[in-house]
Amino acid sequence: MKRLSTAAGLMLALLTSATLTAQSFTDGYGLDPQFSIGFRGGYNAGVGFEAFGTVSNFAVGFPLALRLGISRTDVEPGRAWDARRIFINDATNGDPEKKGNTLAVKLDFLLPVNTSVPNTLAYAGIRHSRFTGNFNFVGGNEDFDITSGQWGLGVGLESSFAMSRNVDFVINGGMDHFFSATLSGHDTSYSPDGEDVNGRNDYTFADADAAVAQPKWEPVVMLGIAYRF
Repeated sequence: MKRLSTAAGLMLALLTSATLTAQSFTDGYGLDPQFSIGFRGGYNAGVGFEAFGTVSNFAVGFPLALRLGISRTDVEPGRAWDARRIFINDATNGDPEKKGNTLAVKLDFLLPVNTSVPNTLAYAGIRHSRFTGNFNFVGGNEDFDITSGQWGLGVGLESSFAMSRNVDFVINGGMDHFFSATLSGHDTSYSPDGEDVNGRNDYTFADADAAVAQPKWEPVVMLGIAYRF
């Protein structure tokens, strides 16, 4: 969570700096910065929601807009019995319940593109995601989280349709890819570089990664509303 907060802080500082710079030099450089905020929901490898803010025309000659988004998605956490064997113990008692989610910060660069649909932007950017998978064995005295913090990349297209002078209906479709990261649970962790901590039996990161569904390739299809200032 600390790394996610740090990443969010750095990205927010970048967006804020660009905004303040644009406001400071509007008169001297003829800039006319445009701002919008919005909220959308849909599918992001699970049911997800995202809040975002966008700024464009904040630097002379710079053709791209910047967008900062923060999202939460409910996801499939993985295979409960395998996760228990790899991270906890070989017991077989209890009835497994499981749930998972990701909290992600997204920073995108956007560029207008010519398509058959007007007001369409292509985007690409970086992501940082915090994955948590919870496995609770009811009656088995085991309730544990497995977590990871991942960096990733994303690309996609976004189209907006005016609903009023300042409000747009927004459709977004794309793909996010996250790189493998250390999986930690209880007092055990498995790392892609093989530097495991308190690994059980002869299990490896490949075994842990197969059991726990940390994000990898994640399709994105979302609908939302954006307000233009």
